[in-house]
Amino acid sequence: MAQAMVVDDSRAMRMILRRSLERFGFEVAQAGNGKEALEQIQGGSQPVSLFLVDWNMPEMNGLEFVTAVRAEPRLRSMTLMMVTTESEQSQIVRALAAGAHEYVIKPFTPDAIIDKLALLGLLPNGVAA
Repeated sequence: MAQAMVVDDSRAMRMILRRSLERFGFEVAQAGNGKEALEQIQGGSQPVSLFLVDWNMPEMNGLEFVTAVRAEPRLRSMTLMMVTTESEQSQIVRALAAGAHEYVIKPFTPDAIIDKLALLGLLPNGVAA
C-alpha cells in the first residue's frame, strides 16, 4: 500500500485530504507542520511516497518543508504537492522552483486532487481521473 502524508495545521483539512487519498488506497499519516512531518519521516520505517503540504503553518511552513526535503538526498524521490490558499503566481513559482511537483489552491474540489494525482501517475491502475 502506498504511503502518503498530509501536512497541514488544520485538523479539518487533514481529514478532508486523508479521506480523498484513502479512497485510492493510500495509507495516510498526518502532521500539523513541516517540523513534525520531518521528524516522522526521519524516524519512520516505511517510506512516504506522497506529501500534500500546506504553505502557512507554525514552526516550519510548507515552503521550508519542501526545501528541507529537497536538500536531503535520501528524501528527493518523494512527491510533494502544495495544497494552499497562496494563489499568487509568484508563490506558485517559488514552490515549484523549491521542488514541489504540483500545486493546488484552496478551496478545491476532490476532483482537483484526483486530477493532480493522475498527472503525477499516482492513481492505482484502473482508476480514471
